[in-house]
Amino acid sequence: MEKIKVGIIGPGNIGSDLMYKVIKSKHLQMHLMAGIVESEGIKRAAGLGFKTSLEGVDAVAADPDIKIVFDATSAKAHLYNAPILKAAGKIVMDMTPAAVGPYVVPCVNLDNLAHVDNFNMVTCGGQATIPIAHAINRVADSEYTEIVAALSSKSAGPGTRANIDEFTQTTKKALEIVGGADKAKAIIVLNPAEPPIMMTNTIYSIVKNPDEKKIIESVNEIVKQVQAYVPGYKLRVPPVIDGNKVTVIVQVQGAGDFLPMYSGNLDIINQAAVAVAEKVAENLLNKEG
Repeated sequence: MEKIKVGIIGPGNIGSDLMYKVIKSKHLQMHLMAGIVESEGIKRAAGLGFKTSLEGVDAVAADPDIKIVFDATSAKAHLYNAPILKAAGKIVMDMTPAAVGPYVVPCVNLDNLAHVDNFNMVTCGGQATIPIAHAINRVADSEYTEIVAALSSKSAGPGTRANIDEFTQTTKKALEIVGGADKAKAIIVLNPAEPPIMMTNTIYSIVKNPDEKKIIESVNEIVKQVQAYVPGYKLRVPPVIDGNKVTVIVQVQGAGDFLPMYSGNLDIINQAAVAVAEKVAENLLNKEG
């Protein structure tokens, strides 16, 4: 079966896990891992037989075989990389909170973004909570949504820690733009507990139409849709409705492709990005066919 070749910029934890997910993909073919130093991630990709480069974004932009790019660097780096990749005609999955392109949460708004060339994957907390926020809003009209993303400090690497300000700002905006809340707030908690905790996300909404039956049905439906591309996603506490307040808690267990299973925060954003890239690749293959 024909596949679309992809490049990954940033051979850290996110990039390495993406590589293993791309290897399993139906429509994507791992082609090039690019970084700027001879890191363990670069060595790992080379050991698996893939092309590698220390020329970063320039190597990916210059390779005509690459159609789709995962940028797993940082928000600051993506602001530099994005125009280079656009000029080279690449379709980009932005794994950082830079938000150059529109926010995308596959089960919520991917079908409305057919002609986009830069997909912003929001944040790990956004991918975990926006589906629930959307599910509540579409039946109950959310005035305010607040989320708390709690994750193991062991699964928060240098990139996550460097982007905490962008995490809270980007997640808040996406909860409003994609999730539909009139106002929102996002909080991240790094928990040093041993053994490491699974990623746990609390979604709290104040709604105008607190119809318990509709809210429960809507949340259950969206959970199944997320599970189609993130099997480790589950309701830990189903919707609790108290007057006009709705509380839901979801847990994310990673697939264990490269990262530990407790790193659900990294796994969910990668699973979401691969789901988007799969759809893009399928569309490209249909056009070529």
